[in-house]
Amino acid sequence: MKTWPTIMALVISSFVLATGAHAQQAPQQRAQPQSARANVSSDTSEAGVRLRKNRFTVGVASGQIEGLYPRFAAELQRVLDDGDNLRVLPYLAYGAASNVEDLLYLRGVDIAFTQSDVLEYYRTVLKVPNLENRISYILRLYNTEVHILAGPDIKTIEDLQGKKVSFGPAGNSAALTGPIIFQRLNIPIEQMLIDHSTGLDKLRKGEISAVVRLVGKPVDYFSKIPPNSGLHFLQIPGKKVFDDIYVLAELNDADYPNLIAKGQTIDTISVPTVLAVFNWQPKNERYARVERFVEALFTKWDKLQADPFHPKWREINLTAEVPGWKRSDIAQNMLRKLTLATPSDEKTFGAFLDETRPQARSEEDRQKLYRDFIQWRARQSAPPRR
Repeated sequence: MKTWPTIMALVISSFVLATGAHAQQAPQQRAQPQSARANVSSDTSEAGVRLRKNRFTVGVASGQIEGLYPRFAAELQRVLDDGDNLRVLPYLAYGAASNVEDLLYLRGVDIAFTQSDVLEYYRTVLKVPNLENRISYILRLYNTEVHILAGPDIKTIEDLQGKKVSFGPAGNSAALTGPIIFQRLNIPIEQMLIDHSTGLDKLRKGEISAVVRLVGKPVDYFSKIPPNSGLHFLQIPGKKVFDDIYVLAELNDADYPNLIAKGQTIDTISVPTVLAVFNWQPKNERYARVERFVEALFTKWDKLQADPFHPKWREINLTAEVPGWKRSDIAQNMLRKLTLATPSDEKTFGAFLDETRPQARSEEDRQKLYRDFIQWRARQSAPPRR
């Protein structure tokens, strides 16, 4: 059986063939009349096959092979693919920051995995205009934890002052978030942009002092490091300088028994992952593709919640919002159809917490309780027994 990295590698060539679709900056193309669409499935000519293959094909920008974006993108493909009715083509990309650029400018890309703090970077550093009207989000996904792996001579994050630290290749998640962390902690470092595999090799050789990854735990990149390597994770102190955009998190021995002693925890921070979408106009053919993708995602959501899919799917709250972002109108409409999101949804969820788990107040607790909330809400609307 092919593993998800193999599947991701195989779909790259298919995606390239499919990217003859219109660029994000191309003039608006109107959807075909119903009569023309009805004839597509029966047209066996080359032109008919080409039209049928591209009509409901959605390009998804994922990330580096060592990260979690490709795994999630491959699982979306596995669940949502429906022949010519919907085809999901994920491709390996550079990561969170670069994916937004792909979403804006690369032909054939409709959806991208990224992170919540990337918009601030594009607004303030790259000065990209009118961004909030060009992209939006479908879902707030899992939180990705910051991992700082250091050599044996580095005991605390403060010891990295003036040292070489690798944030992975340019455009990936850590290359965006990593510098923000060190700037806010006022720890000047020598930033290195080295691919993840080479960075780990240089750390082992003592050529650099630490590598930073922003990825959902656990990940094989760290899990496969032998216990006697001398490498270890650094604590990120939970200071208020991170409260506005990040969430407190931890790594423990259950996540990485090879690197963390039994009973020990490593304080860190996490960044919400975002499934972002380009804002096509309703009469554009690409809008119809995205609409079909979103409808399939929400109606097949229960399949992603079960094994063998990644356990982080079960942490996702469908109604969770992303600060500074606007939810896609397509996604918002689907939430309303499923009666999962109404103007009073947050108040209702709060009532559920007050009644059942008054001590649960963290974002992580809220996400874990979401499935219980849906069942509770159904009971509130059920007719009384006779």
